[in-house]
Amino acid sequence: MTTLYFIRHGKTEWNEEGRFQGASGDSPLLAESLQQISVLGQYLADINFDHAFSSPIKRAKTTAELTLKNLKHIPELTELTGLKEFTMGVWEGMTFDDVKAKWPRMYDAYRHHPERFEATQVIGSETFEQVQARFTAAIQMAIEQYGGPDRTLIFFSHGMALTAGMGALLGIPLDQIRARGGLGNTSTSILTTDDGINFKEVIRNDTSYLGVESDASNTI
Repeated sequence: MTTLYFIRHGKTEWNEEGRFQGASGDSPLLAESLQQISVLGQYLADINFDHAFSSPIKRAKTTAELTLKNLKHIPELTELTGLKEFTMGVWEGMTFDDVKAKWPRMYDAYRHHPERFEATQVIGSETFEQVQARFTAAIQMAIEQYGGPDRTLIFFSHGMALTAGMGALLGIPLDQIRARGGLGNTSTSILTTDDGINFKEVIRNDTSYLGVESDASNTI
C-alpha cells in the first residue's frame, strides 16, 4: 500500500485579502504562516517519507521546503506542474467580492456547482476537468516511480487543485466535490492506494495541530 499525504500551502497575503491567486498570481506567505508551517513540520517529523513533490508555484514550494526542514528524514523534493493551482485567467488578483459582483453566476458555479463552471472562453480559466486530469496524471506518475508496499509520499499543492484532484482520485462526482467544504491553509489530507487507481480517504483537511479556527480567509 502507498500512503499519500496532501498539504495545502500556508496562508498568504492574498488569502488574507480575499483575492484569487490561481496559477499565475502569487503573494508572500504571512509571518503567522511561517510559524504554522514549522508546527506542521514538527507534526510530521517522525514520518519517513520516501519522496516529496511540490507545485512549482512559490507559495507551495516554500511551504514544502520549510516543512521538510523539520523532518528527521528529509526526502528529495521534486516539482510537478500537475500540482499547480487552478488557472483562473482574468480573475487572478481580483477580490472575491469584485468577481462575485461582475460574474455572479460563474462565481457561484466555481464555488458551489463545479459541474456548471464553463468560463474558459470568458475569463481564460481552466475547467475543473482539466485540473483533475493533470493532477491525477501527476499523482499516478509519482506512484509509478516512487510508490509501492509500505511507501509514503507527500505532495504540496493548493486549495482548489487539491479539492478537485483528490475528488477525482476518490471517484467523487464533479457536482459533489465541493459538498464537504474547502481545505484550510497548511492542512493535511491522507489517501491510500494499493494499485494507483483505486484510492481510499483516511483523513481530510486536518488542521488540529494548528489550533486555529476555520474562516473565509484560510479555507477554500
